[in-house]
Amino acid sequence: MLNPSKTLVTDPPADAYDWWRSAVIYQVYIRSFADGDGDGIGDLAGLRARLPYLAQLGIDALWINPWYPSPMADAGYDVSDYRDIEPVFGAMDEARALIDEAHALNLRIILDIVPNHTSAEHPWFQEALAAEPGSPARERFHFREGKGAGGELPPNDWHAVFGGPAWHRVPDGQWYLHLFAPEQPDLNWENPEVRDEFDDILRFWFDLGIDGFRIDVAHGMVKDPEMPDLGRGEFASEDLDSPVRERHPHWDGDGLHEIFRRWRAIADSYPEPKIFVAEAVVPVHRHSDYLRPDELHTAFNFNFLKGPLEPGPLRSVIDSTSAAMATVDAPATWVLGNHDQARPVTRYGREYTGVRGPKLDQGLPTDLELGTRRARAAALLMLALPGGAYIYQGEELGLWEVEDLPESVLQDPTWERSGHTVRGRDGCRVPLPWSGVHPPFGFSPEEADPWLPQPKEWDLLTVDAQTGEPESMLELYREALRLRRELPTLGDGPMAWLDTPPDVLAFTRGPVICAFNLSTALWQLPADTTVLLASNPLDGHKLPPNTAVWITQNQG
Repeated sequence: MLNPSKTLVTDPPADAYDWWRSAVIYQVYIRSFADGDGDGIGDLAGLRARLPYLAQLGIDALWINPWYPSPMADAGYDVSDYRDIEPVFGAMDEARALIDEAHALNLRIILDIVPNHTSAEHPWFQEALAAEPGSPARERFHFREGKGAGGELPPNDWHAVFGGPAWHRVPDGQWYLHLFAPEQPDLNWENPEVRDEFDDILRFWFDLGIDGFRIDVAHGMVKDPEMPDLGRGEFASEDLDSPVRERHPHWDGDGLHEIFRRWRAIADSYPEPKIFVAEAVVPVHRHSDYLRPDELHTAFNFNFLKGPLEPGPLRSVIDSTSAAMATVDAPATWVLGNHDQARPVTRYGREYTGVRGPKLDQGLPTDLELGTRRARAAALLMLALPGGAYIYQGEELGLWEVEDLPESVLQDPTWERSGHTVRGRDGCRVPLPWSGVHPPFGFSPEEADPWLPQPKEWDLLTVDAQTGEPESMLELYREALRLRRELPTLGDGPMAWLDTPPDVLAFTRGPVICAFNLSTALWQLPADTTVLLASNPLDGHKLPPNTAVWITQNQG
């Protein structure tokens, strides 16, 4: 039974190995992480105060969602100044201090870069609005004449991710493209000024000491200059992760790769090279194109995130990802959730519908006890797979999606753009519970109301309540991350499947075996093995349903 059936990933060359190949990176959604000044909104002061918690958790780096000045039409993904800090979050001096303090704790810092679009209040766009059609200022964006006798119709039938047409008309009659909200005009990456500007932005933050960037909408920056119709009748929403047809006019354009080769050269020019991770929602066979040796380092695995927790699809996505990454000698990057997706506890506690995310799954029946059990097992599976992994804040606490937020507090632009029919992503962005028995659970000092209300039932899920409790989600994550650091075969490197029943997944990582029972019956663990860590209590030496375990072969 313990004979490996297939090796999927080969060891990387020693000279190609770097920290990012095995890193566990923690996503900080800054406005919901910790509030240091008592205004109910998370900030740099709160994050700095909680750095020891993150270091003790056992992660390698932080990815921080946009912290730049912004009107907050889309929670900071509408940037008005790429070289400063949003005053609600703090000041540049605090950012410098955060970088230094994180590095002192052996934590690296990855920032979000938002290159597909700016804020409508960015100086460039304000200049474009004041300029004439055809002016250099407008060439930085996508301004077009409309269709119809008087240009009263949009230039094409493209749809915005947040709903409605992807075009907005300005007073002089032209239209500009926004694949997201009207407050987020898309940049024209064929324009040399745009490319030069972002070269400088990258260097600005690299020079301050950050270690890399997560690239927002990396697959959407380049548009077909002909801007052909998509061929759909009425304006609907264009999901960021909708199936990407082979030659989509604004997703996954070939011209992206020239940009990323240019960025990689900048990253590699530093004494300790910087790294990139791409938000690139593309077909599996195109995924590795972004990770060629002279392009980006890693990319999120959305096929893994959004797939069902079922043995066949899970093994298939692990196999296809591993095979694709092997062609370019890149590590896989596994992820269970983020600030755009329904939390794993909620997703795994409901029947799989073929779609995943807070915009699509809201209101479906949810078994939170089952979802928690499965989320614990999925965490052990993810952290045992070869490559790197991302943890979205609160996953280590077992937080669920808050789907009953009052309509009066909803801030996701999808809520307004859908005519108050789609509640959006606020439910996975509720501030973290740290301590105490009632809101704000230590998120804010001085008992300030958080910007989104927390469920009172989270009193059992605070950091304080879970610390030292061996059966808690937090201690499961801490122990898994401790073992991952101590066991050199976890992280990047080879894996091999074991022969098991169809509803049980098991694979080796050197002497470590990870097994995940997705059946409805107990599964007998291999003889002469010792349990390192289990997601839920075992039944003797048998693995219960919806449970994962790490074991090692006894030496005899």
